[in-house]
Amino acid sequence: MFLAELHQEEREAFLELAALIANIDGNLSVFENSILNKYKKEMDLEDYKITGLAMEDILKNFKTERSKNIVLTELFQLIYSDGVFTEKESETVQLIKAHFGFDSSEFASFKDWILKIKELSVPEERSQN
Repeated sequence: MFLAELHQEEREAFLELAALIANIDGNLSVFENSILNKYKKEMDLEDYKITGLAMEDILKNFKTERSKNIVLTELFQLIYSDGVFTEKESETVQLIKAHFGFDSSEFASFKDWILKIKELSVPEERSQN
Protein backbone atom coordinates (compact mmCIF):
# COMPACT_ATOMS: atom_id res chain seq x y z
CA MET A 1 0.00 0.00 0.00
CA PHE A 2 2.71 2.49 1.03
CA LEU A 3 5.90 0.57 0.33
CA ALA A 4 6.72 2.52 -2.83
CA GLU A 5 7.41 5.52 -0.56
CA LEU A 6 10.39 3.79 1.05
CA HIS A 7 13.94 4.48 -0.15
CA GLN A 8 15.78 1.64 -1.88
CA GLU A 9 17.72 0.50 1.19
CA GLU A 10 14.51 0.65 3.25
CA ARG A 11 12.69 -1.43 0.63
CA GLU A 12 15.33 -4.14 0.77
CA ALA A 13 15.37 -4.04 4.57
CA PHE A 14 11.58 -4.27 4.65
CA LEU A 15 11.63 -7.32 2.38
CA GLU A 16 14.21 -8.95 4.65
CA LEU A 17 12.04 -8.18 7.68
CA ALA A 18 8.85 -9.42 6.02
CA ALA A 19 10.54 -12.68 5.00
CA LEU A 20 11.89 -13.11 8.53
CA ILE A 21 8.44 -12.63 10.06
CA ALA A 22 6.66 -14.78 7.47
CA ASN A 23 9.01 -17.66 8.30
CA ILE A 24 9.30 -17.05 12.05
CA ASP A 25 6.88 -19.79 12.99
CA GLY A 26 8.58 -22.25 10.65
CA ASN A 27 5.59 -22.31 8.35
CA LEU A 28 5.33 -20.00 5.33
CA SER A 29 1.62 -20.08 4.50
CA VAL A 30 0.27 -19.61 0.99
CA PHE A 31 -1.25 -16.32 2.19
CA GLU A 32 2.08 -15.04 3.53
CA ASN A 33 3.90 -16.12 0.37
CA SER A 34 1.33 -14.29 -1.74
CA ILE A 35 1.81 -11.10 0.27
CA LEU A 36 5.60 -11.37 0.05
CA ASN A 37 5.28 -11.59 -3.74
CA LYS A 38 2.92 -8.59 -3.71
CA TYR A 39 5.50 -6.64 -1.68
CA LYS A 40 8.26 -7.50 -4.15
CA LYS A 41 6.13 -6.32 -7.05
CA GLU A 42 5.03 -3.12 -5.31
CA MET A 43 8.63 -2.20 -4.50
CA ASP A 44 9.98 -3.30 -7.90
CA LEU A 45 12.15 -5.96 -6.23
CA GLU A 46 10.91 -9.11 -7.97
CA ASP A 47 14.49 -10.34 -8.46
CA TYR A 48 15.67 -9.55 -4.92
CA LYS A 49 17.10 -12.54 -3.06
CA ILE A 50 16.64 -12.66 0.71
CA THR A 51 20.02 -12.63 2.44
CA GLY A 52 18.87 -13.43 5.98
CA LEU A 53 19.99 -10.25 7.74
CA ALA A 54 19.71 -10.09 11.52
CA MET A 55 16.75 -8.19 12.97
CA GLU A 56 18.98 -5.47 14.47
CA ASP A 57 20.68 -4.87 11.12
CA ILE A 58 17.33 -4.64 9.39
CA LEU A 59 15.62 -2.27 11.84
CA LYS A 60 18.40 0.34 11.85
CA ASN A 61 17.53 1.13 8.21
CA PHE A 62 14.25 2.80 9.21
CA LYS A 63 15.00 6.23 10.59
CA THR A 64 11.94 8.40 9.93
CA GLU A 65 8.59 8.19 11.68
CA ARG A 66 6.91 7.77 8.31
CA SER A 67 9.01 4.78 7.29
CA LYS A 68 8.49 3.17 10.72
CA ASN A 69 4.73 3.66 10.40
CA ILE A 70 4.76 2.14 6.91
CA VAL A 71 6.77 -0.86 8.11
CA LEU A 72 4.50 -1.56 11.06
CA THR A 73 1.33 -1.17 9.00
CA GLU A 74 2.51 -3.51 6.27
CA LEU A 75 3.85 -6.06 8.76
CA PHE A 76 0.48 -6.31 10.48
CA GLN A 77 -1.10 -6.99 7.12
CA LEU A 78 1.38 -9.83 6.58
CA ILE A 79 0.99 -11.26 10.07
CA TYR A 80 -2.79 -11.34 9.92
CA SER A 81 -2.93 -12.66 6.34
CA ASP A 82 -3.15 -16.29 7.46
CA GLY A 83 -5.56 -15.57 10.30
CA VAL A 84 -3.08 -16.76 12.94
CA PHE A 85 -1.06 -14.55 15.29
CA THR A 86 1.53 -16.86 16.83
CA GLU A 87 3.50 -16.28 20.02
CA LYS A 88 6.73 -15.92 18.01
CA GLU A 89 5.10 -13.31 15.74
CA SER A 90 3.85 -11.46 18.81
CA GLU A 91 7.31 -11.45 20.40
CA THR A 92 8.88 -10.19 17.17
CA VAL A 93 6.32 -7.42 16.80
CA GLN A 94 6.97 -6.38 20.40
CA LEU A 95 10.71 -6.15 19.62
CA ILE A 96 10.00 -3.99 16.58
CA LYS A 97 7.59 -1.82 18.57
CA ALA A 98 10.23 -1.24 21.26
CA HIS A 99 13.00 -0.56 18.71
CA PHE A 100 10.85 1.96 16.86
CA GLY A 101 9.71 3.64 20.09
CA PHE A 102 5.96 3.20 19.58
CA ASP A 103 3.83 3.66 22.67
CA SER A 104 1.09 1.15 23.49
CA SER A 105 -1.86 3.26 22.31
CA GLU A 106 -0.20 4.05 18.98
CA PHE A 107 0.66 0.38 18.54
CA ALA A 108 -2.91 -0.72 19.36
CA SER A 109 -4.29 1.79 16.84
CA PHE A 110 -2.18 0.25 14.04
CA LYS A 111 -3.26 -3.23 15.00
CA ASP A 112 -6.96 -2.28 15.10
CA TRP A 113 -6.73 -0.45 11.78
CA ILE A 114 -5.21 -3.47 10.03
CA LEU A 115 -7.83 -5.79 11.49
CA LYS A 116 -10.56 -3.51 10.14
CA ILE A 117 -8.95 -3.46 6.69
CA LYS A 118 -8.72 -7.26 6.78
CA GLU A 119 -12.44 -7.48 7.65
CA LEU A 120 -13.31 -5.24 4.71
CA SER A 121 -11.28 -7.34 2.29
CA VAL A 122 -13.23 -10.53 3.09
CA PRO A 123 -16.51 -10.78 1.17
CA GLU A 124 -19.48 -10.91 3.48
CA GLU A 125 -21.35 -14.21 3.48
CA ARG A 126 -24.86 -13.64 2.24
CA SER A 127 -27.60 -15.92 3.35
CA GLN A 128 -29.73 -17.44 0.67
CA ASN A 129 -33.41 -17.63 1.57
